[in-house]
Amino acid sequence: MDDVEFARELRRRQTDAERRLWGCFRDRRFLGLKFRRQVPCGMYVLDFYCHELKLAVELDGGQHLESAYDAERDAWLVRQGIRVLRFWNHDALVRTDSVLEAIRLVVESGAG
Repeated sequence: MDDVEFARELRRRQTDAERRLWGCFRDRRFLGLKFRRQVPCGMYVLDFYCHELKLAVELDGGQHLESAYDAERDAWLVRQGIRVLRFWNHDALVRTDSVLEAIRLVVESGAG
């Protein structure tokens, strides 16, 4: 697989993972909370955001070269008072129930 095909596959999996979680979040299906998708925040766009809890749920495509960028981004969001939960696309696609359980635990505990 060349670099272009690899990038396309990552984007497809990102889109599929976002779609899967959005199906759980939209219309207050998840714990009665309102999540928004693709929310602008400063110079960033959050995958999912619950304003009520100041909670961002972010998905990663597995591009490990971006881990420093993700850490910088997460630190900036935390400084804004936003809690960040980050999951791999694969987990959102294959282990959706585990991802939702992890989010539920954080929501119910009030921890970030």
